Amino acid sequence: MYPELFKIGPFTVYSFGVMIGLGVIASTFILFKEAKRNNLDIYFTLEIVIISILSEIIGGKLLYIIENFNRFLKNPVGIGLSPEGSTYYGGFILAAIVIYIYVKRKKIPFLHATDIIAVALPVMYAFGRIGCHLSGDGDYGTPTNLPWGTNYEHGVMPPSVMFRMNHIQNSFPDGIVPDNTPLHPTPVYEAIAAMIVFFILWKYRKHGWIAGRLFMLYLVLSSISRFFVEFIRLNQRILFGLSEAQLISIVFFIIGVYGFYKLKSPFNSTKDDLQTDKKSS
Repeated sequence: MYPELFKIGPFTVYSFGVMIGLGVIASTFILFKEAKRNNLDIYFTLEIVIISILSEIIGGKLLYIIENFNRFLKNPVGIGLSPEGSTYYGGFILAAIVIYIYVKRKKIPFLHATDIIAVALPVMYAFGRIGCHLSGDGDYGTPTNLPWGTNYEHGVMPPSVMFRMNHIQNSFPDGIVPDNTPLHPTPVYEAIAAMIVFFILWKYRKHGWIAGRLFMLYLVLSSISRFFVEFIRLNQRILFGLSEAQLISIVFFIIGVYGFYKLKSPFNSTKDDLQTDKKSS
């Protein structure tokens, strides 16, 4: 792992920060291209990027605090102000709310805006997960004997700490999982899945679907990938043997499937109407 890439005098350049920066650049470029294609000005792109970044920081931290509320009560200032802890779904939910308010004030159709944003989302997510992998921040998977099992002992969050209070530690001597134990590189899995989602969305973005349908497809695909990777991620199970992220994924999947089929393409509607006219004649 490479939490620190290099130093310039007293300044340290961190791998996570670099990957987030690259993700912002890449997703902004995609967002700009899609906004231009949909006749929206550059200010829409810049403002959405700023809203998304701030929402991810604030929303991600808020959900992390909720998840670790007992720890937060013991040290509210330390947990609240530390760079530790950020939950993707917390940022995603807050961003959705703030962007909804923003586009309504700008008189931009919300579903139209979500289709533009949807194409850029998985790219940002992929870069972020690679950043997690390089920094070794704790988004680890379970132990594995697969050839690509990854040693995270030099990460910022040692695996021996991450496995505390996890039943897997019971299968190791003295209940301690060695830091050099090969683990599933779940951040890499998620990054690959996110790029697959991106290419699918990129392919269908010009299919003439009704506004919102592309975003619904994003919800379906991203929730599926997150749901299944959670089975080998070190997250606490809170209900029916499922993690919080899996439960949220189920909700987003249902919304996505419902919305995808509810929002019918104009081309399909025309075709259906023609077939109905033929039958009636």
